[in-house]
Amino acid sequence: MIEVRPFGKLGHANHGWLDARHHFSFANYYDPTRMHWGALRVWNDDAIAPGTGFGTHPHDNMEIITYVREGAITHEDSMGNRGRTSAGDVQVMSAGTGVRHSEYNLEDVTTRIFQIWILPDRTGHAPSWGTRAFPKGDRAGRFVVLASGQPDADDALPINTNARVLGATLKKGETADYALGADRLGYLVVAKGSVEIEGKTVSERDGAAISRTDVLSVLALDDAEVVLVDTVP
Repeated sequence: MIEVRPFGKLGHANHGWLDARHHFSFANYYDPTRMHWGALRVWNDDAIAPGTGFGTHPHDNMEIITYVREGAITHEDSMGNRGRTSAGDVQVMSAGTGVRHSEYNLEDVTTRIFQIWILPDRTGHAPSWGTRAFPKGDRAGRFVVLASGQPDADDALPINTNARVLGATLKKGETADYALGADRLGYLVVAKGSVEIEGKTVSERDGAAISRTDVLSVLALDDAEVVLVDTVP
């Protein structure tokens, strides 16, 4: 089963330096029917103007995954970490018992990111941060695990929750399958292009809430890039 959530119907807040779309209730956007999707709590589609960003602010007890679509994001936190994550790559911050951090676009072009928040399995984890470059060619024609709380994803960035974040790039006409499992939930967003799932078209930056699906099959209608979260109900 799939419910397409069109980009034009997402929550929207334009702060000038930040143009944000919200797949789920966030900040001043509230929709009681879109509070979460299983353990997936937040999926924000953010465009951050050059030389701007999120000043230092706190988080706790949340797994925060940032997928950079265009440009780059520079992170700094109270644990002493500092790093730059560029387009196609991923950073993970496990907020754990508490951390303060900032995220800035220090580039001369607009940075576009998906920021994904997933609830942890339990509270009390020590906070941590990491970033990793994932070869883009590895995602050609198939789903690749980018971040995971499951033990069978050794190359992925670790998260403290029973979930996976995956990416795939598809040429027009290609199909990628993923064994989701009918007892789990998926949420897929098209970063570029358009795809078809279960006979429904999912266009660029649309969301697709997926349930009761044993094997997810994604057909590229154009050259496409997709990001998928696999989580517990």
